[in-house]
Amino acid sequence: MIILILQAVNISADFNELFQADWAPDHIATQGDQVSLSLDSSTGCGFESKKKYLFGKASAQLKLVQGDSAGTVTAFYMSSEGPNHDELDFEFLGNVTGEPYIVQTNLYVNGTGNREQRHYLWFDPTLDFHTYSFLWNHRSILFVVDDIPIREFGNRERKGIAYPKRQAMGIHGSLWNADDWATQGGRVKTNWSNAPFVVKFEVLEIDACEFSSEKITDEAVAKCGKSGQFWWDKPVLKEENRRRRRKMKWVHDNFLVYDYCQDVHRFAQGFPKECHG
Repeated sequence: MIILILQAVNISADFNELFQADWAPDHIATQGDQVSLSLDSSTGCGFESKKKYLFGKASAQLKLVQGDSAGTVTAFYMSSEGPNHDELDFEFLGNVTGEPYIVQTNLYVNGTGNREQRHYLWFDPTLDFHTYSFLWNHRSILFVVDDIPIREFGNRERKGIAYPKRQAMGIHGSLWNADDWATQGGRVKTNWSNAPFVVKFEVLEIDACEFSSEKITDEAVAKCGKSGQFWWDKPVLKEENRRRRRKMKWVHDNFLVYDYCQDVHRFAQGFPKECHG
């Protein structure tokens, strides 16, 4: 059954109704309108939505670990289940004090990822809350920071490029230790004397088609993604599309630090299909 959630979901009022601990619930705390995740030398933690969603918008406000966050990774992501899963990722890679955070975006389709892009942010994400969003329809997927799109993955199935549209995805948040790769390729390790590391989620918003099962029929895909009755499926006006392109170009020109489609060493045998225009 498909249920459309049209209103913003306030995390303080509805977190326990819509979400549950994925692991280490004793490291997850709610206070007022905030949910805090903590990481120490014993464990990190994570939460997940009780339902899964196909197409629409999911967003969260985050305030990241302050100070020396090297080795830590905070994630806000959407994912289905199983080895051939689909997934959309925001991963925030911690750094030593004084060095900027890096946000890594990635996308899996039918279990295949390796589509990383990395950006610096144009603000300090530890000083205040900022909004990170996925906007997903049958035409494209946008990764958005404070209403500024930083990445787009378009649907080019006609060119033989796989696109996520058959698996409903849950919404997740997590904080964990990844000092084998997260900071300067793993050269900088987590300083546990700074623990516990804490990240805060303030608001989660969901505006999407909700599914109670993994199985998605052609009829359901059409209703959620091609009927035109939902705002996320309506064509973008030309002026809005030009504005979006200008903003993404600004981000690309000033803050992009890694793009898998430019990594000639990693893809010496040839870039993935989607990298060819």
